[in-house]
Amino acid sequence: MNEIPTAAPPDIEVVVPVYNEAHVVEANVRGLHAYLRNCLPYTSTITVVDNASTDDTFDVAHWLSYELDGVNVMRLRDKGRGRALRSAWIGSDARVVAYMDVDLSTDLTALEPLVEPLLDGSSDLGVGTRLAPGAVVERSRRRELISRGYNFLVRRLLHSRVSDAQCGFKAARRETIQALLPLVEDENWFFDTELIHVAERSQMRIHEVPVVWTEDSDSRVRLIATAIEDLRGIARLRRHDRNGAGDPVGIAKEQHA
Repeated sequence: MNEIPTAAPPDIEVVVPVYNEAHVVEANVRGLHAYLRNCLPYTSTITVVDNASTDDTFDVAHWLSYELDGVNVMRLRDKGRGRALRSAWIGSDARVVAYMDVDLSTDLTALEPLVEPLLDGSSDLGVGTRLAPGAVVERSRRRELISRGYNFLVRRLLHSRVSDAQCGFKAARRETIQALLPLVEDENWFFDTELIHVAERSQMRIHEVPVVWTEDSDSRVRLIATAIEDLRGIARLRRHDRNGAGDPVGIAKEQHA
């Protein structure tokens, strides 16, 4: 009996978390799909993860999944960017998993330098940065000050070497991310910072990519509430570090092997 050949896992899976984005999800997922197909020399899929939207976001994304090859959709009952990424990444079979915000604030030309070191095995985690030399950023003075202040605290209090913990543009080798996910508690906006923290403590290789980034005037991020949540997250990680809670280096390396 002849076996039916199975498709090889994609090189890259790009996860796009969405919440009440019916007005932009079609155009931007189409744009991302076209870029992946026409401008990158890798096989790829897109997974749109709907975070309990109350508008037509899921219906639009579901329709796109039928029309566009390599576009998938998931629906979650609860909100949270970290929850969306965890749900998609934990079962991925792609060589590299990535994510970006649906507004495509980050210019897609940064995608290839983000994923290439992961695919060739020279890095474990790739992080887009708006704060390193070479980055070009257009955003309000208020958001610029908040971002720089937050990242200063992350570097000072968590001893991070990463310049921008919260840019919505990251990627990792599948085995790296699946080793780190059990060590990350947060399910919301602090997920990014905590992921970087456990990766650094686990001695993972991290590279940063300066990006061209334009602020989304329709951003759904509540700055004050998110800032308070982030400060609580930093305090929690500092307590864990002082108390020696767990052994992230040993756990991650064992799962990464």
